Amino acid sequence: MSDYTDYLQDVFAQFGPVSVRRMFGGHGIYHQGLMFALVADDMLYLKTDDGNVGDFERKGLEPFFYHKAGREVRMSYYRAPEAIFEDQELAAKWADAAFAAALRAKAGKH
Repeated sequence: MSDYTDYLQDVFAQFGPVSVRRMFGGHGIYHQGLMFALVADDMLYLKTDDGNVGDFERKGLEPFFYHKAGREVRMSYYRAPEAIFEDQELAAKWADAAFAAALRAKAGKH
């Protein structure tokens, strides 16, 4: 895929195996077949919902958005904190929370 997405295998080593799939000019990051993160412009964003979005907001982390037809479209992903790239244990905690948000979102669709 890319050096950056390959590097995420190491970042999330304590969390568990992740796979990467191309999507819309970026990449989806999956664990157990469920997308819990995305990469756009070599920036990592983690899945959020009411259960974990406050953690991102308290750190001043930005939400992921794109422009479509002149409008800003926000998705339920926020930029990952830089500290996770230096601390696999911390990365696992943030990934666990993002994966839990993805599981809740999936459960809500049924």
